[in-house]
Amino acid sequence: MTNQLNNDRFSASDRELGMGQSITRRDFLNGVAIGGSAALAHMLGPTDLHAAAQDNPSYYPPLLTGMRGSHDGSYEVAHALRDGSFWKAAGTAVNTRETYDLVVVGGGISGLAAAYFYRKQNPTARILILDNHDDFGGHAKRNEFRPNGGLLLTNGGTVGIESPFDYSKEARGLLTELGIEPEKLAAESNQLADRAAFQGLQPATFFDKETFGEDRLVIGSPAGAGRGGRDRGGEASSTTWQEWLAKTPFSEQARKDIRRLQEDKIDYMPGLTSDAKKDKLSRISYKDFLLNYVKVSPEVIPFYQKRTHGLYGVGIDAVGALEVWPAYPGFQGLNLEPGPTNRMSFTAYGVHVPKQPYDYHFPDGNATIARILVRALVPGSLPGTTAEDSVTAKVDYSKLDHPDSRIRIRLSSTVVQVKHIGNPATSKEVEVAYGRDKKAYAVRAKGVVMANWNMTIPYIIPELPAKQKEALLYGVKVPLCYIAIEIANWTAFKKLGVRGVSCPGMYTAGLNLEAPTNIGDYRPKIAPENPILVRANREPCQPGLSARDQQRAGHAELLATPFSVFERNIRDQFARTVGPGGFDPARDIMAITVNRWPHGYAYEYNYLWDPEWPKGQAPCEIARRPFGRITIANSDAAAAAYTDQAIDQAYRAVNELLRS
Repeated sequence: MTNQLNNDRFSASDRELGMGQSITRRDFLNGVAIGGSAALAHMLGPTDLHAAAQDNPSYYPPLLTGMRGSHDGSYEVAHALRDGSFWKAAGTAVNTRETYDLVVVGGGISGLAAAYFYRKQNPTARILILDNHDDFGGHAKRNEFRPNGGLLLTNGGTVGIESPFDYSKEARGLLTELGIEPEKLAAESNQLADRAAFQGLQPATFFDKETFGEDRLVIGSPAGAGRGGRDRGGEASSTTWQEWLAKTPFSEQARKDIRRLQEDKIDYMPGLTSDAKKDKLSRISYKDFLLNYVKVSPEVIPFYQKRTHGLYGVGIDAVGALEVWPAYPGFQGLNLEPGPTNRMSFTAYGVHVPKQPYDYHFPDGNATIARILVRALVPGSLPGTTAEDSVTAKVDYSKLDHPDSRIRIRLSSTVVQVKHIGNPATSKEVEVAYGRDKKAYAVRAKGVVMANWNMTIPYIIPELPAKQKEALLYGVKVPLCYIAIEIANWTAFKKLGVRGVSCPGMYTAGLNLEAPTNIGDYRPKIAPENPILVRANREPCQPGLSARDQQRAGHAELLATPFSVFERNIRDQFARTVGPGGFDPARDIMAITVNRWPHGYAYEYNYLWDPEWPKGQAPCEIARRPFGRITIANSDAAAAAYTDQAIDQAYRAVNELLRS
């Protein structure tokens, strides 16, 4: 579905970029184009939408573009509950007279896994899964594009099966039961991979005039550039740092500082033992280390500032220096003893621990795990029997909440209250109220697993102990955006000789051609003249504040930013970076999907800002304590934003519930 926006809204320069051009925006509510569930809302009205949308034969959220992730309609009920206005508007909850053995709040991987583990021990159990989004999977969302009748897939959220540590036997066991064997799939994918069209392409860096004084594209990267080089997309380079820096707009002093930082083996903390150095590094940010120990020019900082965004959601001003050792430069002369140490985050500690050597992701990221879980839970919802055949199969959403199914998944339903019937210590039943269509509805269950975000739970369960509420509110989830752009072809990238462009000062971190993971029948033909997806990320934060305050600022920014701002910046970024190769954003951009997650990664303890708690007293440990017939499962409960942790917490929560 394509639509023409009102060109009068845009300046001449905006129109030159393509603002107002026809573009696929199937859920673009900020403009005039609506489709899918949004179109149903327009046709049926707010009181009928959710009763009909999920069961409509044309309902298929993965195809929606525009603003996705925490999309319009997914968070308003929760915000009204937080602000104290929901019950005034909704009135008393309508009793649906539905009863279940288990209600799961949240249809992400943790919630779906909880239903799976519960059903495994109770094969005849009746389970209801409630989720506020218009699709299941939580942060494991699938984005589909259909250029010229073909199929291109990418992740709208969590992407990889990898973790800093080996999967537990429970988490790995679940994947095995679902037919997901990462090592086998990785080997098959490597055998099927067709990367010939990318050969000879290099990474590139774009220095923007707003940050670095002038617009300049520098093709290639220095040998051994690490996170600043190869993973920008492209082949390794034999260029030296001195040769590469000579092409950049940096001053002579900044060039000298960067070369020294990257290449020289200097002990910037002489006289200290390895343990003492590590302790000091854990108490200063990487930015402080660069400025006050390596003593680089302040001009150097913008080049490195955002390198931690993808993993931590904040810049080097808010990430401890010890966290980025040994992946980042500056530590090569410190002679630090290998191995983990105290005052490291979950992720950084795991980097130093040996684990299985696999790293695999499906074409749509971990959305495939969610889809296969749904297939196992709801018969007939997804054709096929293997991981390979699931990728191109289409979910039948009308099956998810069918009355005849023992396990039902009800979308666009925000849980607003969970309370025991009677005394929590002795109660045998829990009432769960959820909001949809501007009304509240209530069901009952023998037990509830809260697999939603910790930060919402105190508002949903007011009867929780005060200490547990405080712990649930401690972590501030990391805001982030995964952006997918469908372009008509990538001949401009080929002409320039680049696979991806890192943009350390621009709106998104870079623009990178997506190399699809071939699996089963999913084998897109990669050629410069064919459509392809370009990936970009944005992690909004406010340097200078604590990590949690930066993330709060990022939440506000994301929710206040309309799609048009993303689109304008993305078009401008394409024009300036690959425009010289002939790319015309008005002509060549076919669709944009912004997967907006104001509350993204689980908060991981950062010892620049967080204390060291005694065992059992960390906020996540207090927050996940069972409460009567209610248990808690999500990645927040582990304070670690990894799929295996979400599964482990689901396993724990289900077993706590069954023992109660």
